[in-house]
Amino acid sequence: MNIPEAVIAGAIQGIVEWLPVSSEAQTMLYMLNILKISPDTALSYAFFLHFGTMLAVVIKFRNEFFSVLKAPFNKSELTPVLVFGTIFTAITAIPLYFILKNVSDMGNPAFFTLVIGFMLILTGIIMKFSGSKGDKEIADVNKKDIFLTGIAQGFAIIPGISRSGITVAMLLVRKVKQETALTISFVLSAPATIGILFLDYSNLSRIPLQSMFVLTLSSLFFGYISMDILLKFAGKVSFWKFCIIFGLITFIIVILGSFFSL
Repeated sequence: MNIPEAVIAGAIQGIVEWLPVSSEAQTMLYMLNILKISPDTALSYAFFLHFGTMLAVVIKFRNEFFSVLKAPFNKSELTPVLVFGTIFTAITAIPLYFILKNVSDMGNPAFFTLVIGFMLILTGIIMKFSGSKGDKEIADVNKKDIFLTGIAQGFAIIPGISRSGITVAMLLVRKVKQETALTISFVLSAPATIGILFLDYSNLSRIPLQSMFVLTLSSLFFGYISMDILLKFAGKVSFWKFCIIFGLITFIIVILGSFFSL
């Protein structure tokens, strides 16, 4: 991956990370179909791309994370959400990671692309039917809310399952206020990213240091900007439609690819 390609990959990650259209799916579609990277290598790139957007979250919510670090002294309301949400995420994410790596090693880009399209449509359907609005603040979020949200976030390791989409959808179902759901979803992304990078550490050698640097800067820059925009306009957009539209486009890409290869 050269510098312009890495900048584009980082831009895709940064722009769509906070949208419920699965940034992992979009970056993998770019790498599989445009750059012609093998599925297992593309998956490692897709995992690493979250590092830049994680830094954007930490910078944007630095006060919230700092309050968690001081939790023994001020009992931050975010502490149980981050700690237990991360533990519950690991329950589903770790087994799925090893399954996913085995599937990606099979080296079938068309199959992988179809899975991405199906998962995008599934995420859209879940979000469509989770539109109930609540009034719970962070202080009102209970153990069941955290458990269900963490378990749901673990499934986002599958390309096409939107992490932000599935966590926000679950929180909305649990009657959490929309703005609060977005904040919880954002901060939960940081430990989840650290976890997946730790799991995939041995495969990061596939990525040259120059590419790592460019991918991080690009995804950090675009991720920070797009996060601000989303927080301002989130209530005015029906994101579930984007998921379904992107999913259908993915199926069309596979069908057209198969047709022209005949």
